[in-house]
Amino acid sequence: MIVLSQKKIQTPEWPGRGPRFDRDGSWSGLNINTVCVVCWRFTCDGTHTTAINLIEDMSEDDLTEYLIQLSLQESYQDAFIKSEASLETVTDEHLRVLAAIEQGQVSVLRKMLHNSSAFREVDTLGWSPLHRASAQPIPEVLETVLRAWHGQTVEERTTAGGETPLTLAAKAGHVENVKTLLERGASPHNTNSRNESPLLLAVRAGSYDMAYTLIASGAWVEQICREKWTSMHEAARVGCSEVLMLLLRYGGQVNQKDNQGVTPLGVAAECAHAHILDILLRYGSRVNNQAFNGESVLTDAAGSGNLESIDILLKHGANPNLPSLSGQLPIHKAAYEGHYDALQILIPLTTRKALKLSGQSPIHSAADGSHLNCLKLLIKNGFDVNSPLSPRLSENYGDMRRSALFFAVSNGDVPCTQTLLNSGALPDLDPLRCLLVAVRAGRYDIVEMLLARQADVNCYFTVVSDTVFPTALQYCLRDEAMMRLLLANGYDVERCFSCNPDNHFSVITAEPKKIPFCEFMSLSCLMHLSGNVVCILLDYVSHVQICSQFKLTLQRQKEWHDICDILGNPRSLKHLCRLEIRKWLTLKRQNDPIAMTYDLFPPGLRNYLMYKKIDQYEQCVSGIIMQ
Repeated sequence: MIVLSQKKIQTPEWPGRGPRFDRDGSWSGLNINTVCVVCWRFTCDGTHTTAINLIEDMSEDDLTEYLIQLSLQESYQDAFIKSEASLETVTDEHLRVLAAIEQGQVSVLRKMLHNSSAFREVDTLGWSPLHRASAQPIPEVLETVLRAWHGQTVEERTTAGGETPLTLAAKAGHVENVKTLLERGASPHNTNSRNESPLLLAVRAGSYDMAYTLIASGAWVEQICREKWTSMHEAARVGCSEVLMLLLRYGGQVNQKDNQGVTPLGVAAECAHAHILDILLRYGSRVNNQAFNGESVLTDAAGSGNLESIDILLKHGANPNLPSLSGQLPIHKAAYEGHYDALQILIPLTTRKALKLSGQSPIHSAADGSHLNCLKLLIKNGFDVNSPLSPRLSENYGDMRRSALFFAVSNGDVPCTQTLLNSGALPDLDPLRCLLVAVRAGRYDIVEMLLARQADVNCYFTVVSDTVFPTALQYCLRDEAMMRLLLANGYDVERCFSCNPDNHFSVITAEPKKIPFCEFMSLSCLMHLSGNVVCILLDYVSHVQICSQFKLTLQRQKEWHDICDILGNPRSLKHLCRLEIRKWLTLKRQNDPIAMTYDLFPPGLRNYLMYKKIDQYEQCVSGIIMQ
C-alpha cells in the first residue's frame, strides 16, 4: 500500500494562466492558491519504503526552480498534482506505475512492463499513465509507457478537459514528447474540449521547434479553434516573431477574423507588440480593419498606449477618425485608459467633425477614467468642459448623465471635479444633478465644491419621488452633517412646512400630485427619523406650523418635547436677525467663499450667519486641521 504525503504551500495565482514568475525571480500575481503537492518515493524493486515530502528538504534556490516548473505545468490539469479522491478506485500496481512516472524512474517502469493492465487503468478524472507520461519532461519515461501501450490508440481523452496525450505534451512544452507521440500515430488535428489544437498550444508556449514539428506532421496552420481563434491570433498575442514567420511561411492568413471580428493585427495592437504589427502589415494585413463592434486596430493600439505601435499604424495609413458602433474614436480610448503621450499624438489628428459625429468628447472619457493629467491636457487644447453627451449615448445610462462633471462626481474623483469646475464646468447640466449624486454618496468635499460654484441646492429630481420640498434632503436624512451643510447654504426649509390641510391656500391643494414633507416623513421606514430631522430644520426657520397629521407622527418621537418647546416660545431676536440678513443676501453670495470673506462682515458675525457653530462637517474638518 502506498502512503500519500501532503504539504500545503502558498503560491500566487495569475488568473487564467496559472502562477507567473518574473524575470528577477520574484512572484507576481493577484491571488493566493493553496497547492497540495503529493510525492512518493520507491526503491528500485518498486516496493514502498517511505512517504517523504521533498519540499521540506529543498533549499531556497531549489524551491524557486520547483515553483517555476509548477507554474509551467499547472495549466494542463496538474499532471504531477493528484488528489487522493481521483485515485481511490485504482490498484496498487497502477499507483506504483504513477509513482515511477513522476519520479522519472525508467528502470522501475521497464521492470513493470509485464503487467500491461496497470498501464491502462484510468483514474476518476480519466487520466491514464500515458497522459501523465506525456506531461512529464523525460522522453524515456514516455517511450517506456508507450511500449506497454502497444496496440492501443494514443488518442484517449481525459474526462476533465478532454485532453489527449499530444495536447498535454504541447501544453507542457515538451518537444521530444510531441515528436514521440506523432511518430506513434497521434493526430496533430485533434483538439481538447476547449477546441484548442496542439499547434495552437505549441504557439502559446512560444516553442518554434514544437510548432515546426507539428506543421511538418501535417498540422493545419489555419485550423479554427475556440471562438474562431487561430494559431495566427495566438502568435500575435504571444508576440513571438519567429513562430509568426513560421506560420506565415506555411499559409497563415493575416486577415482571418475571430468571432469578435478581430484580426491578428488587432490582437498585436491590443497587446502592444509593435514588431508583430510591422510583420503583419508587410504581409498585407488591413490597417483599417474594424471588429464587429466597430473598433479599429488603431483604437486597440490607443488602448494599449504603446507609442511605437501607434506610430507604425499611422505610417501605414491608419485612420484616427474611424468610429466604433458606439461612436468611440482612438482619442477616446487613449483618454479613458490614461495614456498621456498617446493622447498628445491623437489630439491634432482627430477632426472636430469626427468628434461631433461621435456624440462624446474625450473630456468625458478622461473624467470617466479618472485621469487628471489627460483631462488637463484636453482642457489646455481647447476642448469644451461643458460639451454634452449626445442623447443616443446619454440614454445608455440609467441616470441619463450628460456632462463630464457628472462622471467625475459619480466616481468620487475630487481632483478631476475641482479641475472641471475651475475650468468653467456648469454643475446643473444633468437631469440628475451632480449635487444630488454627491449628497447621496456622502461626499462633503465635493458638495462644498459644487455649492461654491452655484450648484442649485433647491433642485428637483422627480423620477423616483415627486416631492414638494427640494430633493437633496431625501438623500441625507440620516446624515446630520450633510443636512446642515445644505441648510446653511440656502436649502429652502420653508417648503418642508408648507403643508397645512386646514389652509385653503396650501401648497398641497395647489399641487395635488406632489408629495408633501409631512407625508414623506410619515412613511414607516422614515418615521423614526422624523423627530430629529424636524429639530434640525427648526434651526433654519423663524416660526412655522406643523399640520395635525404630522403632529401625530411626531408625538411618538422622543424629540417631541423639544419641538414643542421651540414652537411654543418666541424665537430669539439674534436668530430672527440672522434669518432676515440671509434673505437679503443672495444664494450666489452666500455660497461664494470669496465674497463672504470681505470686510463687510466681521468674522464672528460671518460665522453666525453661516451657522458655523453648529455645522458638524465644518467642525470635523477644523478638528482634523488642528490635529
